[in-house]
Amino acid sequence: MEKKFIYDEQTAVVETGKGKVRGYFYDDMYIFKGIPYAKARRFHAPEPVEPWEGVFQAVSYGCVCPLLDLPKPGGELMVPHRFWVMDEDCLNLNIWSPGLDGEKRPVMVWLHGGGFFAGSSIEQIAYEGENMCKLGQVVVVSVNHRLNILGYCDLSPFGEEYANSGNAGTDDLVAALKWIHDNIESFGGDPENVIIFGQSGGGAKVTTLLQTPAADGLYAKGINMSGVIGGALADAGGNGEKLVRALMEELKAEDVKALETVPYDALAAAYNKVKPALEKAGEYVGGSPHPNAFYLGEPVANGFRKETEHVPLMVGSVFGEFGSFAPTPYKRREMTPEAGAAFVEEEVGTEEAGELIRLFQKAYPERNPVDIMTMDFIFRTPEIDYIRARSSCSGGTWSYLFNLDMNFDGGRTPWHCADIPYFFHNTELAPYTQEEGVTEKVEKLIFDSVMAFARNGNPENPEMPCWPACTPEKEYTLVIGKDSRVRENFDHELIPVLGKCMGPVYARNMEKRMKDVQH
Repeated sequence: MEKKFIYDEQTAVVETGKGKVRGYFYDDMYIFKGIPYAKARRFHAPEPVEPWEGVFQAVSYGCVCPLLDLPKPGGELMVPHRFWVMDEDCLNLNIWSPGLDGEKRPVMVWLHGGGFFAGSSIEQIAYEGENMCKLGQVVVVSVNHRLNILGYCDLSPFGEEYANSGNAGTDDLVAALKWIHDNIESFGGDPENVIIFGQSGGGAKVTTLLQTPAADGLYAKGINMSGVIGGALADAGGNGEKLVRALMEELKAEDVKALETVPYDALAAAYNKVKPALEKAGEYVGGSPHPNAFYLGEPVANGFRKETEHVPLMVGSVFGEFGSFAPTPYKRREMTPEAGAAFVEEEVGTEEAGELIRLFQKAYPERNPVDIMTMDFIFRTPEIDYIRARSSCSGGTWSYLFNLDMNFDGGRTPWHCADIPYFFHNTELAPYTQEEGVTEKVEKLIFDSVMAFARNGNPENPEMPCWPACTPEKEYTLVIGKDSRVRENFDHELIPVLGKCMGPVYARNMEKRMKDVQH
């Protein structure tokens, strides 16, 4: 079927609070790219953009936040990427809408991954919003914001004007949500039904916004995908005085003000040079949210804020996460369960392996015990605590685990980011997802659940009609695979034993598993 394209002076023109923007119509969608939602001086809070005359041409993606290191493409079959023009003027967003007609549709706001230091709204090809928009009849928005030393570097000891520089990147997200609240109705969206969702660092940003009072009322629901990572994305404690003084010394800067104007490449190089010694000494090095009056701290330790108890959440992770990135030294599909168990015994020791294998087979009776070698506990361990804490103060917390092996390299347990194409209904853009009779079924289950959650605050739908919300005592996890089903506390005995037995093995294998894959 022919896809209709229109780009003219009338078709996709919308009046925003700062002026008109012009996008284009394609394949039954209105698409706008690179709309500025705010501006900011380095280390300062975002400010409203100045009104513009004429029409802003919103047909090209805007610049993305500069990174601390130039990205090196790798692992593109596992996590298909693209790389874009970087500039500090990066506070922009993209919109896909089914209609500019005043209809109030759910608004899906994507917060990208990459921790709080890397990534962009368009970095992964699976982030494209067209299919979610068209098939789900929702408005999709993706957001760029400040990262790394630009977004998360505390200069508060050097003056009140820097009071929240340690959370500037999150402040950008609040500014984006305010822009969406004020303008999205003109793009066919409902400002009272904004769903913030993100994966990895993006999932952690969902949590951060829950703990940020300034964001209250700007979103209605949240989806946290592989974003509960414990220490890997922990709050940045202390303050930035030693870090900032080290930067000033390295750059021969006379005062803090000079850091606002030094070329970014020089600032990044100085940071990369001074960070290791400070980090080794346990000092503040930034790069993640900084607890203060703006951001009230990680919720498992500090408690979820009562003001967000009404916000429903979906929270989940992937079977293999980081453990599945590298090839294994064995052929899974050719290995018998007995051989798999023997391999695990050899790696972790016979005495420890017995209990581990027993609990693994109880939790995953369909899997070969050798899959213990790639199974995640780095995410799943803190996630269990997170879901328990959240469900104790909210009646709307749903748990899932993506357990679908990938048709890759003879069969691979699913890795960090492997689930993203299914959430966006973009499996057609990720070759590794293709498996006849499986891909469409799993994609429909996930997508329909997400769309039901967006509309109703509950993911139950005809594909998964009985998926209860969690309670502090019972985690009802939708285990997603070829035979998806909801299971109660299914891995709670396994995960502590897995962490104890596999911790040393995991640490030994981690570097080689991660170094060649962008994620």
